[in-house]
Amino acid sequence: MRGTRRFVLCGALLIAVAQGSFVARGAFAAQGAFVTRGAFVAQGAFVAQDSFVAQDSFVAQGAFVAQGFSPAFAAFAADKVAASGGPIEITPLIHSSIQIEYAGKVIQVDPWSMLDLARYKKADLILITDDPAHHLDVKAIAQLRKPGAPVVIPEVGKAKLPDGIIMANGERATEGGITVEAIPAYDIIPGAPEHPKGKSNGYVITLGGTRIYIAGVTECVPEVRALKNIDVAFIPLNIPLKRMTPVAAAQCVKAIAPKIVYAYHYDQVLVARLANPRATAEGPAGGLTVAESLRAFKDALEDEAIEVRDGNWYPVAAPQR
Repeated sequence: MRGTRRFVLCGALLIAVAQGSFVARGAFAAQGAFVTRGAFVAQGAFVAQDSFVAQDSFVAQGAFVAQGFSPAFAAFAADKVAASGGPIEITPLIHSSIQIEYAGKVIQVDPWSMLDLARYKKADLILITDDPAHHLDVKAIAQLRKPGAPVVIPEVGKAKLPDGIIMANGERATEGGITVEAIPAYDIIPGAPEHPKGKSNGYVITLGGTRIYIAGVTECVPEVRALKNIDVAFIPLNIPLKRMTPVAAAQCVKAIAPKIVYAYHYDQVLVARLANPRATAEGPAGGLTVAESLRAFKDALEDEAIEVRDGNWYPVAAPQR
């Protein structure tokens, strides 16, 4: 890290990074503050204790990033995946929210208004995997849905979204000009919180011949293991009751053998606290931190011909208790 000046303010260690400096991946800009790959902190900007500057984000001149918060204007970088007719752009947004763009169409998966909805593009198709608010958010759907755009839901979401298009596990349809397959998403390990068979959906969508699997909240059930010719997969991690541990999730990825995989839906504690600052939730199995669970997942796949991609899935900070 070049051109730094250090300040002590109200007991917190702060660092200003001078104009033209770059904070490399893995560097710490301040006590507890992690600045990830591609982040640039401009002249006069301060990165404070416990702050997080997201991937590819830019902190503008004179900006101040306060304790415990990430900058509201952190950039969201889209990944690209090759497809017939042009690339697919994939933007991880928050927890299980994904924005997928292809040939002028926008697909939103589980849009959630806990993230500023200005970050999302208007949708030609919306896919909902389950009925909790961080999956089925009526406010987000109303704001992001283009006129007449279909919203595909499991039957459990009908009460919240009466005009949603119900797809049952195993069904296939064309919605918004896009082929959609509803994949069963359910538990193997019993106990609450429960995800019984038939309640929730994963989805496979096909864009330009490229098959994208969005698992939703599931374990590696037989219907998931049976999937073939998957190019991109989104696989949940750290589901409560030791479901989809890093090893189990990696074994599932090996079974379906996608070309590219993203771990997502993996910080249950943060999501619970976003809804209720005093809430508690089960963290990763075995006492791992979230970061350690992600590393274990990657390590378990290091000998496979599968590209493991990271996403900035948690660009908001947990509220103070």
